[in-house]
Amino acid sequence: MKIKQIEFVKSSQELSQCPPAKLPEYAFIGRSNVGKSSLINALASKRIAKVSSVPGKTQLINHFKVDNTWFLVDLPGYGWAKVSKKIKDQWEENIHDYLLQRENLNCLFLLVDIRHDPQKNDMEFMEWLSECDIPFVLVFTKKDKLSSKNKIISHVARYKKILKTRWEVLPEMFLTSSSTGEGCDDILNYITQFNQIED
Repeated sequence: MKIKQIEFVKSSQELSQCPPAKLPEYAFIGRSNVGKSSLINALASKRIAKVSSVPGKTQLINHFKVDNTWFLVDLPGYGWAKVSKKIKDQWEENIHDYLLQRENLNCLFLLVDIRHDPQKNDMEFMEWLSECDIPFVLVFTKKDKLSSKNKIISHVARYKKILKTRWEVLPEMFLTSSSTGEGCDDILNYITQFNQIED
């Protein structure tokens, strides 16, 4: 699948400001500086999300309508963004409200950097998603930053080993690179299949 048309609809500070929940939604989230905006741009094949070297650039819930059939939602990142604790707490509250109450949210794509072991806040977030029965998949970003296929396999295997200490069944996983576009078709095909099931 390729995205033929994508348009920015609106940015919302909180759930009540989001567009009417009439189309299926697929949201993207991850730690600050995980490469979320870059991946979204790669999925869209054009620059729609703002990319910044400063973590925490995405501060609102951003809705993009794709081919008039579903919404791609860019959520604020979490982690070590250089903002005040008050703002971080507000982001967390808004994100939780969206994830818990947005009835047309089909799946959350949780982005993690393939070069690192699971971070504490990633693990805590995954546990919270599981406890709340919020469907999510893992998206490994920055695959191109590893020098060999063996390193990629090794890093993914170690990540899975750590996750298996918490869960018997692991989420679906995708390997991606925003630089090469690798993995983008896999994600979009997954969304297409999800939409067909919904129909």
